[in-house]
Amino acid sequence: MAVPTTGSSIEHHPDLVEMRARYEKAGSTPTAQLVEGLSFLAGLYIAISPWVVGFNTSTSLAVSNLIVGLAFAALAFGFGSAYERTHLLGWTAPLLGAWVIISQWVINGAPDTTSIVVNNVIAGGVAALCGLAVMGLAMGRGRGGDGHPE
Repeated sequence: MAVPTTGSSIEHHPDLVEMRARYEKAGSTPTAQLVEGLSFLAGLYIAISPWVVGFNTSTSLAVSNLIVGLAFAALAFGFGSAYERTHLLGWTAPLLGAWVIISQWVINGAPDTTSIVVNNVIAGGVAALCGLAVMGLAMGRGRGGDGHPE
């Protein structure tokens, strides 16, 4: 039985090279760049929203928004810079958005004023939609512009 050598790495396999080329091509489309940029901005907004809306005194909800927002922004940054390596994490983006929506009712002691509810529902909804769009980009990466396989 032959032991593979380091020179016969899977990195040079034709299918892998082709897949990376397709990810690179699709990731550079204006639609992909728009979705990735909006995702990044949504994450940053969620992170700073406790100070923008004024619920930074609610420590638990403010910390939740800060952590989730920064995680979402980091994920979006990964999609924009190395999608071929981060696309498998795409399913987490809509979940983070959903958490922002429900967090004000789930976190014990979090205030639920109208401004906080509206802020988290809209910001979380935008994040969830951006996450779904990123997932859609992943599903359409191997397809032609008409949605049919190449």
